[in-house]
Amino acid sequence: FSCEWASAYFRFRQPYSDLAYALEAEKGGTRAILMAVQAHVIKYLLFVRNTEHTHLERLCRIGRREQGQALAAALADTLWAAGGAERAIVCLATATVHVTPRGDYRADNFTERIQLFEFSEKATAQEFIFDHINCFKDEGSHGVILFLYSLIFSRTLER
Repeated sequence: FSCEWASAYFRFRQPYSDLAYALEAEKGGTRAILMAVQAHVIKYLLFVRNTEHTHLERLCRIGRREQGQALAAALADTLWAAGGAERAIVCLATATVHVTPRGDYRADNFTERIQLFEFSEKATAQEFIFDHINCFKDEGSHGVILFLYSLIFSRTLER
């Protein structure tokens, strides 16, 4: 992965601002993934989340916790769809190396540390993602790459 991909993560605008619902997206290849997730974030905030606010207020009057909940819902929704509404695979990076490089595989000190978590219920996957949301939204987390791997494994290599 390029430096741009390695440094990409899911980053929201300031909480309780006019753009509190918006993910920040740099120019480049990661923007497409961020914008796809952005659509699911808006869908969650407008139509799923229960609140007393009007539609436009639903987008702006959210704090950090609500941003995390919206991101977890968006990621789970996308992974669940990729898994054919039967499963979702969530990839997280651990300190332990799970794959030993062989042949022409070039180690990147990230991919070989990925651990897979499989879920047969969307709600359980969403809860797990929310519990580990910092793995996707903290600087240096490689959050977009983790989500991309999760998408690939949820969809399966055969499909």
